[in-house]
Amino acid sequence: MDSHKNHESALKVNQGVEQPPSVDAHSAQRFISIKRKRLSVDEYISGILSKDRMVLSRAITLIESSLPEHQKLAQQIIEKCLPYAGNSYRIGISGVPGAGKSTFIEALGKYLTQQGHQLAVLAIDPSSGRSKGSILGDKTRMEDLSNDPNAFIRPSPSAGSLGGVARKTRESIVLCEAAGFDVVFVETVGVGQSETAVHSMVDFFLLVQIAGAGDELQGIKRGIMEMADGIVINKADGTNIRKAEMAANDFRNALHLFPLPASGWSPLVMTCSAYYKTNIDKVWEMVVDYFEFTWKNDFFSYRRREQAKFWMYETINNYLHDSFYNNTVIQHQIEKLESDVLNDKVSSFIAARKLLEKYFGTKTDL
Repeated sequence: MDSHKNHESALKVNQGVEQPPSVDAHSAQRFISIKRKRLSVDEYISGILSKDRMVLSRAITLIESSLPEHQKLAQQIIEKCLPYAGNSYRIGISGVPGAGKSTFIEALGKYLTQQGHQLAVLAIDPSSGRSKGSILGDKTRMEDLSNDPNAFIRPSPSAGSLGGVARKTRESIVLCEAAGFDVVFVETVGVGQSETAVHSMVDFFLLVQIAGAGDELQGIKRGIMEMADGIVINKADGTNIRKAEMAANDFRNALHLFPLPASGWSPLVMTCSAYYKTNIDKVWEMVVDYFEFTWKNDFFSYRRREQAKFWMYETINNYLHDSFYNNTVIQHQIEKLESDVLNDKVSSFIAARKLLEKYFGTKTDL
């Protein structure tokens, strides 16, 4: 064999077919121009009221920012949006991990958008700094709803205290309502303290459960059961239908042991399959029946007023908390006094009083 002879390779690469760009050039340029431009308060308001999702997202980002100038601008935007807010179904949705909550939200969300509703999905996830973005994963799983022109999904800010994340979600609801969303889902991750925060900002609290995961009633705290206005047993399909019905009966029996809630509404328990879209319409009928019931007995307006009062005091508490710990005088003193407390040089109460006197610049009655 001639060593100088050229051999053709068995590997042959064909020229690929030219693909269209994945992002529309006009939309991309518009996004860049809006992103770079500093908007005024009036421009934010105009964009939100005209249902511009990009401007709405930027306004929520301002709410989530900890920068003082962003917070000042955000509060001005919220104040001007308030007259246009309040006209939505605010629904809290919670459930134990593995209950198929994301699938359920997508199924119910798609049902609502097909009925002509405008849906916003917000999230409370103060643990996302540790879980590395579980809500973002939920958004990825809700692919159909994410691409629905009548839906808007906003993950919560990564990390942050429960109070801070909850306040930002509460303010985001105002902006979403001003933008024309008539249904707002507030989703919470897992089962824990965040449910109480969600309950304080929604009209209807829905609990998503599953059957066949051991003792269902042991997987949830009594306090959360008492907050629920409705319970849905998901994954009621195939061989799991009978288990789901049994679980539903268990929850009904448990609810009978609780006193009737202040609304006068007896919480309902039903089964559904989010995957197969069965009974999703029945779930929404339950929610609508609740709203009609509470509108008639004036509990709806009473609850909204109580929530507004609650968030006024929460805002005061959060502001005082942040102002105290961000005070430079306090920051210089607190570590020393903490050390004195740990070394039994001073009591906890005296240390606290000294810090508060430094902060207020006057003697306290503690």
